[in-house]
Amino acid sequence: MATHKSAEKRARQTKRRTAVNGARRSRMRGSIKKVEEAIKGGDKKAAAAALRDAQPEIQRGATKRIVTKNAAARRVSRLAARIKAMA
Repeated sequence: MATHKSAEKRARQTKRRTAVNGARRSRMRGSIKKVEEAIKGGDKKAAAAALRDAQPEIQRGATKRIVTKNAAARRVSRLAARIKAMA
């Protein structure tokens, strides 16, 4: 356990950041799931709209270091390719 002032402050900050990051990660995953569901449903327009909504969330996750920049780009790219491949 933290025993001096600066360590106690860092512990408080870590706790706060962990909560914020968890919420941000959850929001990102939820938006990805919406795209996945639309793809499974076979509705190309809905899937494209869901991707348009999800893309800023994924990019924000990369900016805030929830996922790496390359991982974010890879997720967006793969989702876009799956939507493009739909009939």
